[in-house]
Amino acid sequence: MKSIPKLIRRFVGIMMISTMLLVILNIAFYIIMFWKYTTNTSAWDIADKAAESLRFTDSGYTLSDEIAAELKEQNVWAILIDDNTRQVIWQTENLPNNIPKQYTLSDISDLSRGYVDGYPTFTGEAKNGLLVLGYPRDSYWKLIRPSWDYHFIADLPKNVLIAFCMNIILMFLIYAITNSRLLRSIKPITNGIQDLSQGTPVQLSEKGILSELAANINQTSSILQKQAEQLRKKETARANWIAGVSHDIRTPLSMVMGYAGQLENTPGLTEAERKKASVIVKQSERMKNLINDLNLASKLEYNMQPLMREKQNAVAIVRQVVVDFINMDIDDMFSIEWETADTLSVCNINADKDLLKRAVTNLVQNSITHNEQGCAIYVSVAEHDNNCIICVEDDGVGVSDEQIEKLNNTPHYMVCDSNTFEQRHGLGLLIVKQIANSHNGTVLIAHSEYGGFKVSIEIPK
Repeated sequence: MKSIPKLIRRFVGIMMISTMLLVILNIAFYIIMFWKYTTNTSAWDIADKAAESLRFTDSGYTLSDEIAAELKEQNVWAILIDDNTRQVIWQTENLPNNIPKQYTLSDISDLSRGYVDGYPTFTGEAKNGLLVLGYPRDSYWKLIRPSWDYHFIADLPKNVLIAFCMNIILMFLIYAITNSRLLRSIKPITNGIQDLSQGTPVQLSEKGILSELAANINQTSSILQKQAEQLRKKETARANWIAGVSHDIRTPLSMVMGYAGQLENTPGLTEAERKKASVIVKQSERMKNLINDLNLASKLEYNMQPLMREKQNAVAIVRQVVVDFINMDIDDMFSIEWETADTLSVCNINADKDLLKRAVTNLVQNSITHNEQGCAIYVSVAEHDNNCIICVEDDGVGVSDEQIEKLNNTPHYMVCDSNTFEQRHGLGLLIVKQIANSHNGTVLIAHSEYGGFKVSIEIPK
């Protein structure tokens, strides 16, 4: 399936984005921390400034007011060790009592890079000696014996980059290995879901980390197959029932029509009796047509009606239907107008000629049946966007917007098992829709520009 590579790319993309985001957040965190603890002036710089500001006056050594205030603010003590005697010749007032007053060269070496009695110390070169600043014990962490190989420092940026890339690759490999089983399990699951949508039986292996999902899909497939089998039996029973009832009705109906026709033509009947016999004949004929419509609708619904599709001229077929109605000598209240453009004489489509004639006949007859006071019927054929459009409309009573909506969107009771009491429109329009569907076409029902009812059949050429 095409979704599997897409899913893998999505997983990898999420992993890469997550990794990069994690790296960026870590870098940002360390930058912030570094900036927080290194933005203040270095203790070594303060020691150098203090050494420069130290002056000898008549009253002794003194620091500048600015340096003195800064040292006091940070609780820093200071001493000045004489170059010759290596004794403390000056000190600040806050000097702890345990700080020595005499130093050897070894002591000076130690305090220059480390601590004095636990106080981190920093030195600056004064005019007559060495100025030592002592910071609070928990203020600085000093590395007393730092020493690194030159090449280690020189190659550090390259090595950090290599280590970073190796970490990314390692994370990707760990992710791919841990998810490979999941991805292998996903493929049959997705294939099974695709088969379910096509009605194909599915039986997945119920192993691995997605075994529960596979079991649910297998159960769903079993339920769907049972439902499909029940539906096939139901549809077969319905079709057989319709065919059987239609066959059983035809024989007695033919007898009724025959005897009613004989009675209608019997010379000794009164006029009232003759009219009754005529009504029986007409209603019997109507019942016969209804049975034929029911059979045809059932066959079209269950794909039992053979289609003899050939290249046909839709203009000629529709015109023939109009001519047949005119030759039937229909009531004068109904007129049929041929509205096809004179420039359109051929509109070829791949169609079953008899079924197409039946569809147009149903539409014309529908206008006659539902307009008892008479109407004008307009029939036309047109071409649009490589489609053939057959239109039958009238200027009769028409229908409401709500009825138009239902006729366009509500299933017929022949093809729907729910809300059947709200769908009792006749079989004529259903057959028209079924014929159009069998030709990959569509049917649109609307209001006519002449004020009545309009049905358009659109069939691709």
